[in-house]
Amino acid sequence: MLKAIFQVAFILLLFASAPDTIKAQAHNPIIDADVPDISIVRVGTTYYMSSTTMHMSPGVPIMKSTDLVNWKIVSYAYDTLANVDELNLQNGKSTYGRGSWASSLRYHNGLFYVSTFAQTTGKTYVYTTKDIERGPWKAAAFKPALHDHSLFFDDDGKVYMITGSGKLRLVELNSDATGIKPGGIDQVVIENASLPSGANGGLGAEGSQLFKINGKYYLFNITWPRGGMRTVVIHRADKITGPYEGRIGFQDQGVAQGGLVDTPDGAWYAYLFRDFGSVGRVPYLVPVKWEDGWPILGEKGKVPETLKLPASRGLIPGIIASDEFSRKKSDRPLPLVWQWNHNPDAALWSIGERKGFLRLKTGKVDSDFLMARNSLTQRTIGPVCSGSTALDVSHMHDGDFAGLGLLQKNYGLAGVKVEGNSKSIVMVNAGTGKPVEVQKIPLNQKVIYFKAECDFTEKKDVADFYYSLDGKLWTSLGSRLKMAYTIPHFMGYRFALFNYATKAAGGWADFDFFHISDRVTAAN
Repeated sequence: MLKAIFQVAFILLLFASAPDTIKAQAHNPIIDADVPDISIVRVGTTYYMSSTTMHMSPGVPIMKSTDLVNWKIVSYAYDTLANVDELNLQNGKSTYGRGSWASSLRYHNGLFYVSTFAQTTGKTYVYTTKDIERGPWKAAAFKPALHDHSLFFDDDGKVYMITGSGKLRLVELNSDATGIKPGGIDQVVIENASLPSGANGGLGAEGSQLFKINGKYYLFNITWPRGGMRTVVIHRADKITGPYEGRIGFQDQGVAQGGLVDTPDGAWYAYLFRDFGSVGRVPYLVPVKWEDGWPILGEKGKVPETLKLPASRGLIPGIIASDEFSRKKSDRPLPLVWQWNHNPDAALWSIGERKGFLRLKTGKVDSDFLMARNSLTQRTIGPVCSGSTALDVSHMHDGDFAGLGLLQKNYGLAGVKVEGNSKSIVMVNAGTGKPVEVQKIPLNQKVIYFKAECDFTEKKDVADFYYSLDGKLWTSLGSRLKMAYTIPHFMGYRFALFNYATKAAGGWADFDFFHISDRVTAAN
């Protein structure tokens, strides 16, 4: 007995003095959710990160961290990118997979800059603020849309963007970065940036991110050789105009596209992301060492599973969060974890009309979920997650359809349809690319509960829907959704609260809450 006690005491002592390899550490991916095209800056001991959310509104989310692992959404660069039919889901138009793309985040002379571009409008956008967490943001826009550009402030006061795919151009901007400088530098600096990877066809080198470190210019790009994998290509030069010499910077598991960031204690990391099935494009960190003036990425050229950084505390509530829809006057109308699918119509949604509820009203007639305006969304997360809601259908009209969806081109829906004086619980499965009403059950009460559970483990990419009449006992609804990441939408699946009319506008649906979890209750 005494021997056993000494053994336990020894083990406890061993763990108490354990090296970093035994203590809790960060794991890759650092965010198991759709946070692509990341750009990171460090200001003092705080890191800020921007990302792509394309057709969502508000757009270009800004996230904050003090350890490169635990992130929280603190702002957006804009509320509305532009007031056009494609972004408003009007006149049969949409901008899925477009909107604003890869952003570039910079801090210069006390100002934060976030630049992006949009195929939807054909413009380049530059947003500035002194306070990245609270704003306000000042917006500037100019033509053309400079594809996958990197905003760069040089030591001599000149401002540039490097832009393009394959053939990369250096474009000089005005000193305040609000437009292209008349008569400024505009030249090709790398004729074929894909060349170091031996790329013959496939994706031309793009996703530029430019840095100046110890007097040298370092340009990061992604390329995707035909038959190969997503690859980091790095070029360096002594002058911003070149000549540039290039090499493969990293090639493992398709983890690529991003740039460099250092820590206050002098460590370096490359921030990159990986296409990981229907959950989306997920961020990774790999350690960086410097050899002969080149950044060497990874551990023996590989993505490490663990990092010498603090462990993740989870993505709730910094990236996603539950919401009871209860607000104080001082609160934001909606927490920053929420984004609308395209531009919302402010007259057709409310938190205050019924205390403790989100009200979604119908304002136009639609034939399809993907054209429904005012669908309110949050990311799904891996490896598994669950989203649930309670819906009051008392004021829905004939032809209305409201409920909980999983938004992507191949979507899934669990909701209530009204036909004349009858209401039905319905599951729609668009996993084949075409929506099919799989199950329909009569509903004879005012409040109904819905839940969607997602399993992204090792790209399993399946989801199951459930309904409940009391919020306690859950019943499977419809068929399993086989999720797929499609290029037309170019985004990971999102939970969506929706309500749209198929016959006449004027009804509304009230959502009592939205609960999200990183666990599932059913075996997937």
